[in-house]
Amino acid sequence: MIKAKLFVWMPGLETLFNYQLSNLGSDVKAGLSVAAVALPVAIAYAELMGVNAIVGLYACILPMFFYALFGTSKQLIIGPDAATCAVIAAAVAPLAMGDENVRWQLIIVMSLMTGIWCLIAARFRLGTFADFLSRPILQGLLNGVALTIVVSQMGKIFGITTLPAGFIERLIAFPLSIAQTHIPTLLVAAATLAVTLIIKRVRSKWPSLLIAMVLATVASIVFNLEQYGISIVGDLGDGLPSIPMPEFPPGLLRDLVIPSMNLAVISFVSFMMTARSFASKNGYAIDADQELRALGIANIASAFSQGFAVSAASSRTAVNDMMGGKTQLVSIVAALTILAVLLFSMDLLEYIPMPALGMVLVVSTFSLISFRSILSMRKRNREAFFLCVFTLVAVLLVGLISGVGLAVLLGLLQFIRVIFRPTDQQLGVDEQGMLHSMTSDNDIQPIEGVLIYRFNSPLTYFNVNYFKERLNKHLDNQLKRPAWVIVDAAVSFTHNDVSVFSTLNDIVTSLKAKGVTLVLAGRRTSIKRWLEQNKITRSDDDLLVVPDIYFAIRLIQSKQQIQIKCVEERKAQEEMNALEQQRDCEDIDESLNLKPEKN
Repeated sequence: MIKAKLFVWMPGLETLFNYQLSNLGSDVKAGLSVAAVALPVAIAYAELMGVNAIVGLYACILPMFFYALFGTSKQLIIGPDAATCAVIAAAVAPLAMGDENVRWQLIIVMSLMTGIWCLIAARFRLGTFADFLSRPILQGLLNGVALTIVVSQMGKIFGITTLPAGFIERLIAFPLSIAQTHIPTLLVAAATLAVTLIIKRVRSKWPSLLIAMVLATVASIVFNLEQYGISIVGDLGDGLPSIPMPEFPPGLLRDLVIPSMNLAVISFVSFMMTARSFASKNGYAIDADQELRALGIANIASAFSQGFAVSAASSRTAVNDMMGGKTQLVSIVAALTILAVLLFSMDLLEYIPMPALGMVLVVSTFSLISFRSILSMRKRNREAFFLCVFTLVAVLLVGLISGVGLAVLLGLLQFIRVIFRPTDQQLGVDEQGMLHSMTSDNDIQPIEGVLIYRFNSPLTYFNVNYFKERLNKHLDNQLKRPAWVIVDAAVSFTHNDVSVFSTLNDIVTSLKAKGVTLVLAGRRTSIKRWLEQNKITRSDDDLLVVPDIYFAIRLIQSKQQIQIKCVEERKAQEEMNALEQQRDCEDIDESLNLKPEKN
């Protein structure tokens, strides 16, 4: 019983407890490959945030262990992520005001707060938050983050120390500062790029970034690159770095509440997109709420190990999948490998050239840039394209935090506009009697005497008058006024809104004056209950509520046939009465003609 509850709380533990040895070889190979890719990227992301490079490794080890226990994805690799690191850097840089200790403190506290937000959301089963950021917003965000990181590394790659911090400022200043390029630094960066590209072309499965960084580090040691003015990582300290946390200004916690909440949403959205795609590819399902809990625990573990916030590492997850990783043991193997490097090779890490790190960062984030996917949205959905481009531009112009906030606001405004002024259709039937939308370029025909109307949004107080206007317009556009109006209630009547049912009562009265009966098709039980709650009582000649549109059509056609039959019977009766009357007249005339004439 205890074991079963423990497995529910820690799904990964059940997999490890019932581990199949046949998966060991592929899992170990995948774990080593993941570590080879994670090592250079983690160090580079730490440099990106302006903290000790070794912190990037701390952000890998414990989060990988804890996700292996609490996560439900068998392929997902957790670790430093471009978007996550960019959000943290954008949030803490203005607050730190150049103090490295305060910056590190802020990063740890923000990571801890992010984990707590995730746990709170998981407690209230808010895994649906994964859909909060639409794909266009996320696509624009990732492209903006990638461009921001690429431009931020220009100083390291070209050896220019006078470039400003902002994206636009740096982009403008770079051409004016190109003459200050430090040639040896640029050559190291170019050599790192060349080695990476050659390995990717010749041996695509090899860890090209790790090999390039190892070669750059060896060259730094052998040729003492620092004497040529080439910056290196430098002293990493002994053991776990110590941070003077008591000096942390508690007032800054208020300034981290909103950024940490934004970070939780952004990291979980990208996290779930990666997890879902690989789960679908490998034929299993994941639990969004459990994944949210696992992400929170991993971030809290990273904070307590003095690392920074983590999310799904899509490139490392892809390496895991490509190398045939089967279970969460891959994360444990990768974490142990990184721990071994941390314990036994820290002295070598100090000699990593900064231009090589900058180039590793550029190469690792360049895959996030996908203008082709943005342009493809233009053909499929212009609103999605506009939202994506707006997010990209906003991130570049006003910064990551403000840019994402503006993009989410625009997305919400687009959604409200769709609900406020939705599309609508008049429905008809084809030759087989199936319902379809009527357009100018199809052969769908209306049903005689019936208008079938669909309003493509839930009705609420701010769009019900528009619904009334559109319904009357469709009714007025009919060549011959129909006796029946069917409304697809399953789409539009989704909840009890006092304003909606008050307006509905007005619509029924207006239609009754025109000799038209309103039929609500769908949600029969709920609508009848809501009508009673709003004290709306109508006869069947005014308002009908039926289960669905097809039932409404059959009911109307049945009533029409009854009416036609009644008319025919009345006409036949009238004809019979007229005939009998004519016969009576003829009989009278005949009787008058038979009477003898008087002299």
